[in-house]
Amino acid sequence: MYDWLLFFHVAAAFALVSAIVVFSVVSIAGWRADRPSTAVSLFRLSKVATPLVIAGSLLTLILGIWLAIYLDAYQVWDGWILASLAIWAIAQWSGKQSGRDYTRAQQLATRLVDEGKDEPSAELRSLLQSRHGLMLQLITYAAVLAILVLMVYKPGA
Repeated sequence: MYDWLLFFHVAAAFALVSAIVVFSVVSIAGWRADRPSTAVSLFRLSKVATPLVIAGSLLTLILGIWLAIYLDAYQVWDGWILASLAIWAIAQWSGKQSGRDYTRAQQLATRLVDEGKDEPSAELRSLLQSRHGLMLQLITYAAVLAILVLMVYKPGA
């Protein structure tokens, strides 16, 4: 049972990190996009990553807690597990907030394309180059990296 739990926990973490990489590609490419049609095509990649981030987030949490309960060597209240749970919550919050910023850009780009306005848009560029969205993404990346470090090294275990 342990091997299966660990396998699916790591697979879920891989899905989560993969989704974050896709969102990063969209974000980085979006910094150079100024036409709504370009932004709309970039946001199509997000459709693949969104289910991965949801499934990866939930499954890493559920399977991680299950592993902590299943194994006698660990307890859910171990410091490194509690720290991982707290950092997981931060990653979820910052990722969700960042997603809201980029959703506004996606909605604007889609609306402009639907209206036949594919000229460069200062408003769209401003949304795609949002410093607020970038900072939230960086918080998410740092949080996920911190969780991975805690999972690998298990300080105090």
